[in-house]
Amino acid sequence: MNKPQDRPPYGAALAQSGVLERLAAFDPHIAGTPPLGLDLPSSDIDILCHAPNPSQFDDGVWRALADCPGFAIWQWRDEDRPVVARFHCAGWVFELFGQALPVIEQAGWRHFQIERRLLALGGAAFRDAVLALRRAGAKTEPAVAELFGLAGEPYATLLTLEPLDDAALGQRIRHAIR
Repeated sequence: MNKPQDRPPYGAALAQSGVLERLAAFDPHIAGTPPLGLDLPSSDIDILCHAPNPSQFDDGVWRALADCPGFAIWQWRDEDRPVVARFHCAGWVFELFGQALPVIEQAGWRHFQIERRLLALGGAAFRDAVLALRRAGAKTEPAVAELFGLAGEPYATLLTLEPLDDAALGQRIRHAIR
């Protein structure tokens, strides 16, 4: 596998993998740090899928991707038992997450949408603040929670920002990056 700094942009790796076409039946959506411009050399490409039938998703992923380097697949034991798979392509790690919920209702997609809004509203200063925390070892959601002073579990508390309008988010961003 290529060293992370030698890998192509995530869009090129995505195209090379063909994963969106291979898994089209599961409504795949790209999420995570690369499309947000917050990726680090250790970042992966996250793909969220609608998998109302975990066994069917598992079978579809096996048929489509089992020949890829680093392929692994497993199923969570808790909640609605989502299926997770991982493989390598073009110097990137891809991680698939298949859950019974439609993608737009999944927590990972909701986090991604909130983060996209925050970055659009906060501009370069907010992006730089999040990246500084990420470079220091934080994941994206904990970094945002830290900047906003959100108490509690960061993945859950990030969702408390979801209903806020742009004016309220902008005010919180300005306070966070002072």
